[in-house]
Amino acid sequence: MEVKAVVRPNKLAALRTALLETPGFPGMTVTKVEGCSAPSKTNKVNIKDELTDYSAKVRIEIICDEEIAEILMDQIVLICQTGQMGDGVVWCTPVPKVFFIAKTST
Repeated sequence: MEVKAVVRPNKLAALRTALLETPGFPGMTVTKVEGCSAPSKTNKVNIKDELTDYSAKVRIEIICDEEIAEILMDQIVLICQTGQMGDGVVWCTPVPKVFFIAKTST
């Protein structure tokens, strides 16, 4: 499975700490991204406000076993929610095949 999330950058340190303490956590990739809410969810005065309404976020990607995916998703929601608009989003997608790249001894 692949767990993905887009969250507030200021939640990353606490999230990393919690995930590292989660049994079976396989590691994660973090990317800096920008995003905006759907126009219907915010009150924009003019088109300039809508076009410049991007806020910094981080995208987290975790490849994991199906058994731990829901646990990781629950952890992400628990740690990253503030109750405010723009807290982020978490989703999971199937990954049919994974190869981990590692140096092999010769």
